[in-house]
Amino acid sequence: MTPQPVRPVQTVAPKARSLAVGGTFALILATALAPMAWGTTYAVTTEFLPADHPLFAALLRSLPGGLLMIALTRVLPHGAWWWKAAVLGVLNIGAFYPLLFLTAELLPGGVAATLGAVQPLIVAGLAVGVLRERPSLWRIAWAVTGAVGVGLVVLGPGAGLGLAGVAAGLLGTASMALGVVLTKHWKAPAGVGPMAMTGWQLTAGGLFLVPLTLVFEGAPPQIDGPAVLGYLWLGTVGGFIAHTLWLRGIGRLPVTATALLILLSPLVAAVIGVLALGESFTAWQVAGLTLALGALVAGQLNPRWARS
Repeated sequence: MTPQPVRPVQTVAPKARSLAVGGTFALILATALAPMAWGTTYAVTTEFLPADHPLFAALLRSLPGGLLMIALTRVLPHGAWWWKAAVLGVLNIGAFYPLLFLTAELLPGGVAATLGAVQPLIVAGLAVGVLRERPSLWRIAWAVTGAVGVGLVVLGPGAGLGLAGVAAGLLGTASMALGVVLTKHWKAPAGVGPMAMTGWQLTAGGLFLVPLTLVFEGAPPQIDGPAVLGYLWLGTVGGFIAHTLWLRGIGRLPVTATALLILLSPLVAAVIGVLALGESFTAWQVAGLTLALGALVAGQLNPRWARS
C-alpha cells in the first residue's frame, strides 16, 4: 500500500498570522499620516493664514474638498444617514475645525497641541459608555503616559495659558473624540467607503459653517500667495486626504488604539517648531518626546495578560 504524502499544514497558520500582522502594521502607518498632517495646522495658521478668521479657514478646509469627494464617489447618504452624516460632520468638522484654528490663534502652538493629547483619554471613556467596550487598562495607562510625554515636549516655563484658548482647545478635542466614537459606533453603511464618508462629513461640516462665517466674520479676508498655499495644504493634505485615511483606520482598528495616534499631532507641531521656526529642544523635551513615542507604539498593542 502506497503511503500518503504528509501535507505541510503547520506553516499555513503562521504565514496567515504574519500577513495579518503586516496588514495591520501598514494600516496603522497609513492612519498615522492623518494626525501628522493635522500637526502642521498650528505652523501654517500662524505663519501663512490671515489672522482672526478661524471660521473662514475652517470653511475653506472643509466644503470644497467635501463637494469634490462627493463628485468623485457619486454616493449620497440615504435613510438615517442623512442626519448621522450631519452629526458627524458637525462634530468632526464644523465644530472641531474652527475651534482648532481659534486655539492656534489664541495659544502658542505647543500649548494648543497639548490640549489635543487628552483626546485618547476622552475616547477611552466614551468607548466604554457608547461602544460597550471593556476598558483596556493597558491602553488607558499608555494614553496617560503619552499625554505626560507630550506635555514635557510642548509645555515650558514660558507657555502662555489663556482661558479662552484653553476652553476652545478642550471643546475641540472633546468634539472630535465624540465624533470618533460615534463613527465607530454607527459604522459606514454597506458599500460606502471612506472616501464617500469623508465627502459627507466635510460637506455637512462646511455647510454648517457657511452661515456662521457670514454672521461672525463677514466678508472674506484678503488672501495673498502664502495664504493660498496654506489653504490648499490644509484643504487637501490636511483635509480630505487625511480624513479619508483617518476614517479608514477608525473602521478597522480598535478605537482607543486609533485615538492614541492623535499624539502624533502635537509631536509633529513641536518638531516643525524646531526645524522651521527656530525653536530648540531641551533635555526634558527630548525625554518627553521619547516617552510619548513609546506610549504611542505600546498603545497599539494589547497583550492578553493586560486585558481587563
